[in-house]
Amino acid sequence: MENQKFEIVSAQSNIDWVGKKVTGAHNGTIAVKEGELIFNDGKLTGGKFVIDTTSIKILDVTDPATNAQFAGHLASDDFFSTQKYPEATLEITSVSGNHVEGDLTIKGLTHPAGFDVVINVNGDLLTATGKLVIDRTKYEMKFRSGNFFKDLGDTLIYNDFDLNVNVTAKAA
Repeated sequence: MENQKFEIVSAQSNIDWVGKKVTGAHNGTIAVKEGELIFNDGKLTGGKFVIDTTSIKILDVTDPATNAQFAGHLASDDFFSTQKYPEATLEITSVSGNHVEGDLTIKGLTHPAGFDVVINVNGDLLTATGKLVIDRTKYEMKFRSGNFFKDLGDTLIYNDFDLNVNVTAKAA
């Protein structure tokens, strides 16, 4: 059995996020700070990612003042509490074919997260992509959630948000 470790190249890795609401959606990016993927006999068997929650950016709001206000709100306790929790983590717990199960920790709260991943290895360079759909209310992000507030009308924000993960890693 040959173990191989790939270390995340932060500058070439990112997560695109999409949050939806009744009247549309917002999207942006968040940085992968560090991490590793573990392979055994050429198959993914484990790994861990550290996400820098302080790096969250909004791409669809072009007005600087509105963008700054929105970013401040995402950093607040209504959402990511980035001052108290500057990092989120994803730890892979099992892999079956191209399906990964892991523990996602946001704001100190851990819940299972499953997703499909596509991995390409070319020599000592690895690229991986996957999409996670996360229920934000599991992580105490209840702002304008229909589960917790009534009569929100078109101000409702859907509980699920998407994380499209693109990772590049180098053999360690």
